[in-house]
Amino acid sequence: MSNSVEWQDITYKETFDEETRGLARRRQTDPLCKVEDIEGILNSLYIMDGADQGGRGTLQDTILSARIAAYERFIAQWKAETGK
Repeated sequence: MSNSVEWQDITYKETFDEETRGLARRRQTDPLCKVEDIEGILNSLYIMDGADQGGRGTLQDTILSARIAAYERFIAQWKAETGK
C-alpha cells in the first residue's frame, strides 16, 4: 500500500474506532441519551459533509467520512438491539 493512501486508511480507522468508543461510552453513562439524539448529530454531520464550498481537504474529508460511518453503524446496531 502506498504511503499516500496508507495514512488515510489509518486516520479513517482511528477516527471510526474513537467515535464508536465515545458513542458507546455516552450510551452507557448518560441515561437520558436516546437513539434520536445520536441521529440528530448524524444529521448535522450530513449537513457538514454537504457544506464543503471552501474545500476541507483530504484529511478532514477522511475524518468526516469515518465519523459518519461510525454514527451510522452505531445507530443501526442500537436499533437492532432494541428492535426499532
